[in-house]
Amino acid sequence: MSFSKHHYLHIFYYDLLYFFKILETSVNVLIIIPPVTQDETVAVGGVVTLTCNVKENDNSSLQWSNTAQQTLYFGEKRALRDNRIQLVKSTGTELIITISDVQLSDDGEYTCSIFTMPVRTARATVTVLGVPGKPVITGFEDAVQEGGKVTFTCTSSGSKPPAKLHWYRDQEEIQGRPDVVESNPDEPTYTVTSELTLTVTRNDNNALIACAVDHPSIANGDKRTERPLSVLFSPSVSIQPESDLPREGEKFFLQCVGNGNPEPTAFVWRRKDGELPPMAKVDDAFLHFESLNKSDNGVYECQADNGIGMGDVTHTLLVQDPTVITTPSGVDHAVIGGVVAVIVFIMLCLLIVLGRYLIRHKGTYLTHEAKGSDDAPDADTAIINAEGGHSGMDDKKEYFI
Repeated sequence: MSFSKHHYLHIFYYDLLYFFKILETSVNVLIIIPPVTQDETVAVGGVVTLTCNVKENDNSSLQWSNTAQQTLYFGEKRALRDNRIQLVKSTGTELIITISDVQLSDDGEYTCSIFTMPVRTARATVTVLGVPGKPVITGFEDAVQEGGKVTFTCTSSGSKPPAKLHWYRDQEEIQGRPDVVESNPDEPTYTVTSELTLTVTRNDNNALIACAVDHPSIANGDKRTERPLSVLFSPSVSIQPESDLPREGEKFFLQCVGNGNPEPTAFVWRRKDGELPPMAKVDDAFLHFESLNKSDNGVYECQADNGIGMGDVTHTLLVQDPTVITTPSGVDHAVIGGVVAVIVFIMLCLLIVLGRYLIRHKGTYLTHEAKGSDDAPDADTAIINAEGGHSGMDDKKEYFI
């Protein structure tokens, strides 16, 4: 059986049409844009929103699937019976769902698909943050003596990724040892531990040592634990007199004040230059004088003991005469006497100047009163000139015409 040339041309024409049809289909597939999604991060117990968009749709349905490739929603239809998963929006070009009360098991890649020919997909990674627990401080139970060392240990569990720990003394950050990170069995979380070693002084007594957790799942300062630091130290001592101007014959006391941890409970009084006066009585932290006497003058010492150590201090007692008058303001009498002397001196100067002024003016009056009497020819004329009078004669006046 033979075929004509025309027949072969006909077959070639249909093969060519079929080729271009396939080519056209391939080009259409290449220019189709897949769905668009975005990665999300959420803390355990939070809510995550998954959004899938396409620019154009040929009435094909959108679908969300979980990390196990189980269908969550197909269009508006729920496929998995999990009440935590809710539909927010479903259109031909958009599918939005939420997952509430997120757990660590929800971590992973989620898939959005559109069932065209062929099926197009896009993936969104959901990162679930493990929330760290409140830090626990251990390793310090009792008070430590001044100059000693104390070690604190801070631990926080349940973080993902591993949390970072920070140490503080009151509000000042201090450096501890590098964090030690350990993975927790049976779950993808971590336990973080840090140590802090301090050589303490008395200034550290009652200071707050704090450990704080830094993690993207919590706000700064949300997870913080504080422990007060107790430091034992020997007392520093001071003596406080009842008054600054003790006077002979009066009652008087000296009080010994000790600042230490613990507070001092034993006090010893001494007199540097001999025995305590017979009229002086020791009452624990007080040294009482029933009636002061000049013989009580001297240097007195108090020694305080709190069981950790001892501290001592001295005070010089100077008894004043009973006639000494004190001023409310406590101004020194020598200063007052100096001020009074200056005032008296100024008043005397003023009186001398005033007296000289009066004497000078009186001499001027007498001089004017006698003026003109020396040249008078007789006594009557002298009297008239002294009084400033005139002879009674009119001055002759000439007029020129």
